Amino acid sequence: MTERALAPVRRPDTDDTRTRTTTITGDRTLAYAEYGASDGVPVVFLHGTPGSRLLGSLFHDEAQRAGVRLLAPDRPGFGRSSTWPTRTLSDTGSFVGAVLDDAGVSTAGVVGFSGGGPHALAAASTLEDRILETDVIAGPAPPALRTEVPLVQRTLSALAAHFPTALSMLFGVQARLAARLDPSFVVDQYTAEDATDAVPDDVATVVQRDFVEAFSEHRRGAAHEFHLVDRPWVELVETLDGPVRFWHGVRDTNVPVAGTRRLCDRLPDARLTTFEEADHLQTLLRSRFPVLDHYS
Repeated sequence: MTERALAPVRRPDTDDTRTRTTTITGDRTLAYAEYGASDGVPVVFLHGTPGSRLLGSLFHDEAQRAGVRLLAPDRPGFGRSSTWPTRTLSDTGSFVGAVLDDAGVSTAGVVGFSGGGPHALAAASTLEDRILETDVIAGPAPPALRTEVPLVQRTLSALAAHFPTALSMLFGVQARLAARLDPSFVVDQYTAEDATDAVPDDVATVVQRDFVEAFSEHRRGAAHEFHLVDRPWVELVETLDGPVRFWHGVRDTNVPVAGTRRLCDRLPDARLTTFEEADHLQTLLRSRFPVLDHYS
């Protein structure tokens, strides 16, 4: 059971023509996909936890319309990117910078969804000369600014801190089930109780493939990130000078908006846009257009 749970999951159907690889910190592989306009304004998209570069495909059509070249990496330990067990949020700039270098890009914007939000802020903080603007979609605030943490998130963080192997096994089981069951098995984790049926089929399929791809080669990336983001990091980002835009759903039960309000107040150049009827996934879908319009 242990070996099977930690073994790779069959990779979902992917468009490999969009995927490129580069190296970081020696011999580690970093994979990323490109969406949108190949000659457009460069923007890095950082997926959630767990997640993969495939989630960036939800932005493809809008990125083409807006003239944005979207670069969506698998963070270390997800998808086709090598593990990096010792990395911290401060290391985000090194792998984001590697993507920019490989893509031939000097400066870019950065967008982070959910667990990618802290990484987007960390990239902007550690690559101040290369990241010009930052957007955080439904991202968690630093632990010091959270007053309400959903039970599921508390449980995952506790497992990540004290029983990371067990959490990795749990994710392995979930990934195997997700590869075989209806996409709603994954979508349910990101929507309010009454909202799953409202998610378009093509979106649900992307969310399912994104989850499965996250664990296609590794298991421990998600457990590492849950622990990483649960450690203090407010000091890393609170002096960030560049513009930061937060986008958050009022009905988001995965990441309550209260912490985001506090974080927004701590940053020198930040503003928050809320969606009254949006949950976690709906926030991602509804923010695609206004986010990319800022770069067009």
